[in-house]
Amino acid sequence: MSIEIPPGLTELLQGYTVEVLRHRPSDLLGFAAEYFARLRDARDQEAAGGGRRVVSFDGEPMQTESNGEEEPDRGDEDSDSDFEPPVVNRYNRRVSVCAEAFNPDEEEEDTEQRVVHPKTDEQRCRLQEACKDILLFKNLDQEQLSQVLDAMFERKVKPQEHVIDQGDDGDNFYVVERGLYDIVVAKDNQSRCVGRYDNHGSFGELALMYNTPRAATIVATTEGALWGLDRVTFRRIILKNNAKKRKTYELFIESVPLLKSLEASERMKIVDVIGEKVYQDGERIISQGDKADCFYIVESGEVKILIKSKTMTSKEANQEVEIARCHRGQYFGELALVTNKPRAASAYAVGEVKCLVMDVQAFERLLGPCMDIMKRNITHYEEQLVAMFGSSMDLLDPGN
Repeated sequence: MSIEIPPGLTELLQGYTVEVLRHRPSDLLGFAAEYFARLRDARDQEAAGGGRRVVSFDGEPMQTESNGEEEPDRGDEDSDSDFEPPVVNRYNRRVSVCAEAFNPDEEEEDTEQRVVHPKTDEQRCRLQEACKDILLFKNLDQEQLSQVLDAMFERKVKPQEHVIDQGDDGDNFYVVERGLYDIVVAKDNQSRCVGRYDNHGSFGELALMYNTPRAATIVATTEGALWGLDRVTFRRIILKNNAKKRKTYELFIESVPLLKSLEASERMKIVDVIGEKVYQDGERIISQGDKADCFYIVESGEVKILIKSKTMTSKEANQEVEIARCHRGQYFGELALVTNKPRAASAYAVGEVKCLVMDVQAFERLLGPCMDIMKRNITHYEEQLVAMFGSSMDLLDPGN
């Protein structure tokens, strides 16, 4: 059965979603009724007298007709009846462009002028090194990756500099080359640090993917260097590539038991940030004692989990003991991320194995609703180790 999305539905819902995120109403149903009633009135006014549609909340006008174009600011003239977003270039912060239409499945023609920022050989080497483990780039072909690297620009930052601010519209995607950056989220008039980027990683993709305001503020705590990618190039290459990836992975992600408690939109965000890695028979995927950097879901094949236990005799101490096996739809590598400790066990491929991989930053950002399930599993791990070795010390104090 083929289901066709009615023209205009995507833009309509995107516009409403953006307004919800901006105003954060306590009564979603009442807010929706008021929003769509005003939208209908604006449409009727337009039909009667011509002109653009405008919806206003709390005295603040909002453009509701979106065709992806941006027009210059006319100042305060006619401010009660019209709203014009300012001209935006790739270097300045976007002020407000709501419900920007973009359908990667429909945009077959590559008509956008390509962005190229010249780089020295030394800069190019540093950029390639910074980008080599970025999961969003893993599924790009060589030509796409080359275009992305050409379009990226270097940005030096100073301590306490805000790279992005919560609530702003997305302008660029950033890859960390060096430096420390705090992830700060404001809620109920209180700000708290929920994570940190430590000389690697990337951020800023969600606002560009879903055309929503920034979900957090990123503050540099040391001097550092970032590589930015403008939203036009990001959406033209990364978003289009991700649309293909969604078709491949979304049914599988829906079938993963751990993720069933998530909303469909939350699962789609996971699809957008995961990458795929293939391992051959006997290849080690994670090593006991290593620092945790990724979370794994088995897409196909079998993974065996082995541990060197501190409770074993000295003769047996260097021998790995198999404690579990993971199959399609099961996951591993979460323990060290949840407890913020080194890897408590090693994982090896049994035959050819395909895993979907999520980096630690995406894990912390997107899998919060699943944390209770994973913490309950830690109790199961402890019981399993007690049954095998008479102690759960290997979880309390993991490592070699």
